[in-house]
Amino acid sequence: MENLQKQNDEITLKELLYKAKDWYAYLLTQWKIIALAMVIGGIIGLAYALTKKPIYTATLTFALEDKSAGGNSSLSIDSPFGIDLVGGSNGGAFSGSNLPVLFLSRNMVERTLLSPIIFEKKKISLAEMYIQNKGWRNKWEENQKLKSIQFLPNSSRIDFTRVHDSILGVIYDDLSMANLTVSQKDKKIGFIVITTKSNNELFAKYFTEAIAKQVSDFYIDYKSKKARENVSILIKQTDSIRAELNSAITGVAISVDNTFNLNQALNVKKTPTARKQVDVQANTFILTEIIKQTELAKVALRKETPLIKVIDSPILPLKKEKIGVVFGVILGSVVALFIALLFLMFKNIFKQLME
Repeated sequence: MENLQKQNDEITLKELLYKAKDWYAYLLTQWKIIALAMVIGGIIGLAYALTKKPIYTATLTFALEDKSAGGNSSLSIDSPFGIDLVGGSNGGAFSGSNLPVLFLSRNMVERTLLSPIIFEKKKISLAEMYIQNKGWRNKWEENQKLKSIQFLPNSSRIDFTRVHDSILGVIYDDLSMANLTVSQKDKKIGFIVITTKSNNELFAKYFTEAIAKQVSDFYIDYKSKKARENVSILIKQTDSIRAELNSAITGVAISVDNTFNLNQALNVKKTPTARKQVDVQANTFILTEIIKQTELAKVALRKETPLIKVIDSPILPLKKEKIGVVFGVILGSVVALFIALLFLMFKNIFKQLME
């Protein structure tokens, strides 16, 4: 039984070897077709390498120091005026570890695309620069609906139509799919790396810098919003109390003038002066307290405001990725060889089946 199994295995191996030999002999007879396919593939690979625009990579690294996200503040003092002096954001949805998600949001990308830049001595938006780079304007000349579409710098989205939204959506998909990446190598270390890839060197640089600024401003504004509102309220209250105090001081002076050389027996005439002096003392105490609270609120504001510092910014010339001529020829030839072999094999199998 074992000998029979061994004999069957030998027959199968011999059949495979004979089959491979037959295929080899057949393909040798078709060497002209294979060679022609490889030449054509090499030419196509060469043309692709010469015409393919290089991909430029812009990288920006910044450090984030956000003390407010670490826990409760040491300045958690209850204000007698009903104002939260600390602000108390404590990270939340917009903590530093979530910044990469914020960078890739459509809102931030679209705001960045509408930010102004100087390109060829003209002030345009990054969206317009992207459209010009893709050559869409030339294609839109024949379409009346698209011909009048403009993306002016700092445009308001309220005025945008569905066509505007569709175009921005296409740009966003192209950028966010693979051309825009944001990473944080270590959550314990607040270093965030932004990378933008584009076949336009200046667009890659401008967009990377613009989105870093856009997200940084948004993040700082959000994190310090409550603390800034507290400071604003306290400053208004300080001005109001100071005005009341000045009015009370003036009132005391007027009352004293009215009772100058007054008969000492007429004490009732001194009542307005006494009342004004009480107002002065009360307003002085309130003003002292509210000034102290204002200074505490300013300290809290400084603590709530994250510090974002750019470490490395894109510097021209940017890193360039381009398919070399030799690599293009080799790649084209190999792909053509593979396609030619598959074609000849299927052709031979089909011919045998028909026979």
